[in-house]
Amino acid sequence: MYQISNFTDNDDVRILDSLGPFTVIEYQRDLSVTPGNAAAAYFCNAMNVRKRQVLCDLGRAQITLQAGAMQWTVGNVNATTGVKGVGDLFGKALRGGVTGESAIKPEYTGDGLLVLEPTYKHILLLDLNDWNGSLVLDDGLFLACDSKIKHKAVMRSNLSSAVAGNEGLFNLGLTGSGAVCLESGCPKEELVTITLQDDVLKVDGNMAVAWSGSLNFTVERSGKSLIGSAASGEGLVNVYRGTGKVLLAPVRDGDA
Repeated sequence: MYQISNFTDNDDVRILDSLGPFTVIEYQRDLSVTPGNAAAAYFCNAMNVRKRQVLCDLGRAQITLQAGAMQWTVGNVNATTGVKGVGDLFGKALRGGVTGESAIKPEYTGDGLLVLEPTYKHILLLDLNDWNGSLVLDDGLFLACDSKIKHKAVMRSNLSSAVAGNEGLFNLGLTGSGAVCLESGCPKEELVTITLQDDVLKVDGNMAVAWSGSLNFTVERSGKSLIGSAASGEGLVNVYRGTGKVLLAPVRDGDA
């Protein structure tokens, strides 16, 4: 039996969102400041640069976590590697090598509370049921998910253009049902959702945060010919074809 005080009930903490076993909290002010960093803390607060944390209720679901993301646990919490044999280990190592994600993602079970490391990034909670049970992520966004969700490496349709565009050949795909927790440089309020019905979306750069696994994702020339691409000034673009959804950031990280 445990009791937690002065955490989510602190008047400096606000609950931003919750889905399934996940709850996202935000610290409204950074109170641990010194005269040397007080000005930076003031302007960070004014520009919505705040620390955020994810709380995971293991009594509602087992959690698969990005390696190194755990800060503390309380109650009956057990951590495993999530590896179910030599074949599973080989598959996870291969997938981690091509997607850039950690090869081994620990799984947490029990009925206690798991709290993740604080981050200044924005936390996105997505329900795979809203994506017809299949979601593909841009590199480095995965933070946590329901352990029932399966992970796989999704390969681009045309390898040569992906290499030319320096976008990589593989992305992390998630299939099944349950909640997914992502770390994004863009807040949920600014993300654009584009729904395609047998149509096509072309994006200059990797501004797509996530997209339906049903979409055909390629990297292509923006024009029908090399001359046309040169004239448009866009070169290669990311192309999403078919039926599904794309979650799009309005600007890249670091863009003015």
